[in-house]
Amino acid sequence: MVGAFFKRYVASVRDTKHGESYTTIMKYVLPEMVSALILSSILTIIDAFFVANLRSTSLYAAQGLGSTFMLLVSKIIEGLSVGTVIMVGFYNGRKEYANAGRVCVTSLWVALVIGICFSSFIFLGASSLYAFYGVSPKIALAGTQYLRVRVVGIFFQCIFASLIGFLRGIKNTRTPMSFYVMGAGIFILFDYLLIFGFGSIPAFGLIGSAWASAIQYGCMALGVFLYVIVHPSLKAYNIKFLSKFTGGLSLRILWLSAPVVVDKAVLAYAKIWLVLLITPMGKIAIASFTAIKDLEQFAFVPAMACAQVITFLVSNHYGINDWVGIKNSIKKVLLLAIVMVMSILAIFSCASHFFIGLFDPKHVFVNFAATVFPFISLFVFFDVLQLILAAALRGASKVQTVMIVRALVCGLFFLPYSFGVSKLPLSSALFQFVMIYTSFYLADALMGFVYGLYIVRFSKKQELKEKILSVHE
Repeated sequence: MVGAFFKRYVASVRDTKHGESYTTIMKYVLPEMVSALILSSILTIIDAFFVANLRSTSLYAAQGLGSTFMLLVSKIIEGLSVGTVIMVGFYNGRKEYANAGRVCVTSLWVALVIGICFSSFIFLGASSLYAFYGVSPKIALAGTQYLRVRVVGIFFQCIFASLIGFLRGIKNTRTPMSFYVMGAGIFILFDYLLIFGFGSIPAFGLIGSAWASAIQYGCMALGVFLYVIVHPSLKAYNIKFLSKFTGGLSLRILWLSAPVVVDKAVLAYAKIWLVLLITPMGKIAIASFTAIKDLEQFAFVPAMACAQVITFLVSNHYGINDWVGIKNSIKKVLLLAIVMVMSILAIFSCASHFFIGLFDPKHVFVNFAATVFPFISLFVFFDVLQLILAAALRGASKVQTVMIVRALVCGLFFLPYSFGVSKLPLSSALFQFVMIYTSFYLADALMGFVYGLYIVRFSKKQELKEKILSVHE
């Protein structure tokens, strides 16, 4: 049975007639990799490096905890744009360009409202968040001030994500990459200047990082807004942002996005849950978690890019009922994602002391983190698997299925299992750390198994339906 499965898999990934070619897939993936690298990894690492050079453990801890929470925020914002990607991709595949343009306009208005509500909520609840972490008053004060400035960037990030969702839906991945590169340059420049100061510019410390993020996303949101309005290649979509607001369409976008927001938030919150379980182990374990998380997030960039690509590929194939193309594209994208992610992790594992040492100039936790990193990295395979399969299901508008599976697995397996592991009377702190951390990836493995079964059953059912319809015709 296993041999037959691998035989079919190899045949699918070598099939050049059905699904997208590897050249086409990589043409989409490479720009998305740049975008994902900037959005989810490299800027966080650079920011953490700058803050670490302030040589304040309290500020570094505040930034680390804040970045973990901002991962949750970014996942929610990313989820809100998926509904736009799906609907625009569906209409674009059918060549109904005017309807795709209406989705773009409506999604922007939805993003404006959500951005205001979201930013207000975080501003008012920043102090409660750090109280929830259970940190010292000094760390809580620094983190609260940081988040209350950071909400300005969150508002612009919502606007930017909605417009980028439209561009991804029409299979334009190069333009988002260009704006992410521009934003990265802006952030790095202002992050350094505002944290450390330069000439007449005063040093703001950790708060400077928050202001740099606000400037970054403000410029990116303005840039993509002007691009969508004036670029001649988008005239067919008849985009008019001052046109009549469509309530029904906005509800449809939210209906598609809400399950994605929930399932992405569930996994992002899982990292916060891990922090809560690891905190009693002491500052070395907490610092190790932060460094390992950042390195894994960097290695995970190709998988995130592949997930974005498979969503709109499946969405476009789904519009024309190309079920063989869908299955082959999923298998090819999954193979590429696994090879790229595990290769990066192998490099990090071979030189773990060097890479983790970048976050630990005082060499306080590098030995602990470098020891556990190679073992934890092996389990990342399961995270790649569930991410790609979940993204494929979203492309087929099965967003509620993804949400339900993730919520059930996290609620019924991950939370109780990880909590139980954290309470085991283990003599080795290293082993207990690995057990707690990898509980997240064991949950991923269970999700990936369920998603795989669902995709196989769903595709067979649809193929049978197509055969029946063709016979009647």
